[in-house]
Amino acid sequence: MQQSETCLVVGSNSFSGASFVDHLLEQGYSVIGCSRSPQPHPAFLPYAWAPRRGTFRFIRCDLNRDIDALMEVIHQERPAFVVNFAAQSMVAESWQDPERWFMTNVVATVRLHERLRRCDFLRKYVHVSTPEVYGSTSGTVDETAALNPSTPYAVSRAAADMSLRTFFAAYAFPAVITRSANVFGPGQRLYRIVPQSILSVALGRRLPLHGGGLSERSFIHVRDLADATARIMRGGVPGEVYHIATSRVISIRDLVGTICARMGARFEDCVEVADERQGKDAAYRLDSGKLRAQLGWEDRISLEQGIDETIAWVGHWLDDLKQQPLDYVHKP
Repeated sequence: MQQSETCLVVGSNSFSGASFVDHLLEQGYSVIGCSRSPQPHPAFLPYAWAPRRGTFRFIRCDLNRDIDALMEVIHQERPAFVVNFAAQSMVAESWQDPERWFMTNVVATVRLHERLRRCDFLRKYVHVSTPEVYGSTSGTVDETAALNPSTPYAVSRAAADMSLRTFFAAYAFPAVITRSANVFGPGQRLYRIVPQSILSVALGRRLPLHGGGLSERSFIHVRDLADATARIMRGGVPGEVYHIATSRVISIRDLVGTICARMGARFEDCVEVADERQGKDAAYRLDSGKLRAQLGWEDRISLEQGIDETIAWVGHWLDDLKQQPLDYVHKP
C-alpha cells in the first residue's frame, strides 16, 4: 500500500462499515467515511476505541438525497477504492414498507454505480451484498448459485447485484461483490441476535426465539470480515463475487444456549418461543473456497472467542448501552 491511497467507505456508521474503517486505519490508509446519519455513540465505533495510524474524515451524506455532494467529494479526493456497506438491511421490516427498501437498495445504489463508473481514477469498487439473494439453500452453495430471493429486502439486493454485473460487462467497471455469513462481534447494534441475547441475560429480559430458533446460520467475526473485505478490495478480480464465511453452522437456539452458558445463565430462564418471521430463510451455507484459494484468507476468530469478546464489550459499555435503543428503529 502507498501512503497516498485513500478509501471511501459508504455506510461507515454500520457495524461492518465501522469495523472495516478501523481495519483500514490500523493499516495506515486515509479513510473517508460516509453515512446518512450522524456518527453514533462511540460504543459502536471501533475506530474510536484506540489511536490508529491512518487518517479519518466523516461526512454525512444520504445516497437518496445527496449524491451530487458525495460525488463532489469523490472527485476532489479521488479515492483509489470505494467500499459500499450502505443498505436498508432489515428483512422482516422490508415487508412493511418495501418501496423504501427499493429506493435505497436499487434506485439510489444504481445511481451511485452510474456515477462511479465514470471515475477513471477508481481502482476498485466493492459492493457488499448478502446471501439473502439465494433464498433458503440446501447444502453448501458457491458463488455460481442461482439467485432466488424471497423477501422485498432480498429482491432489492439481488436487483442491484444484477445491475452491477451488467455495468461490468458493458463498461468494464472494476467492481466486485461480496456476500458474507452473519457477522458478529464487539460494537454490533443491539437488536442483532448476539448482542441482543447478551443484553437480555444481563438485564433479566426474556429473548423472543422466533420459530423456536431452528433456523441455521454461519457466524463470522467482524475482524475476520474486515480482513477478507480488504483482501478483496486490493486483490479481488473485477466482475467476480466472493463469499466470506466459516465452515461452522449453528442453529439460533444453540447459539443463544452457548451465550447463556458462557454467562452462567439457564437457557430456559432467558428465552420465550415466538412466531417465525415472514419469509425468513431456513439456512445458509456459503462456500468460501474461492476467497481462501485466490487471496489467502482464513477465518481466525472462533465463535466462542467472539462471543466472549462481545460479552466483555457489553460489560464495558453497559451503562451507556442501557441508554441506547434495544430494538430496531427504522430510519425513513
